[in-house]
Amino acid sequence: MTDASPARIVADADVLAADLLVGGDARDAMDHVRSHSWVTLVASDALLDDAEAVIADLADPGLATDWRDRIEDLREPVDQPEDDHPALASALHGGAMHVLTFDESLQSAAAGAAVRGRVETSVRDPKAFATLFDAESLYQAVENGEYPGPDRDPRA
Repeated sequence: MTDASPARIVADADVLAADLLVGGDARDAMDHVRSHSWVTLVASDALLDDAEAVIADLADPGLATDWRDRIEDLREPVDQPEDDHPALASALHGGAMHVLTFDESLQSAAAGAAVRGRVETSVRDPKAFATLFDAESLYQAVENGEYPGPDRDPRA
């Protein structure tokens, strides 16, 4: 397991698919990740498999394959035990302090208490994450320096 960091993020399969296919809050949240080289997207193979299957089902298998090739360059892979929830397992084993999901059952107070009993993370809707994300203060906390601004094109 990796030490927990607020600059390590997990996006559930629904958020990853919505980022590509819909935009909106999912894209706004993921743009924060893509815009900063010091923010890490953590994802197990199972998590990406789920997102790829959703994209293939809702759009096109070729688009899903192309998406998978691109996301592989962005994510930091983590292993997860079989039968674990892919997003939660990715957070636990990858030290992610944020899990982005549209799944309201994962955002409940009971689920939050259960998750925090195993890993220091918050589970939230992508809109909440995108709204609250403060790159400057996060950079100062994790990099101990003056925030230089975004250093990557989020759409490249």
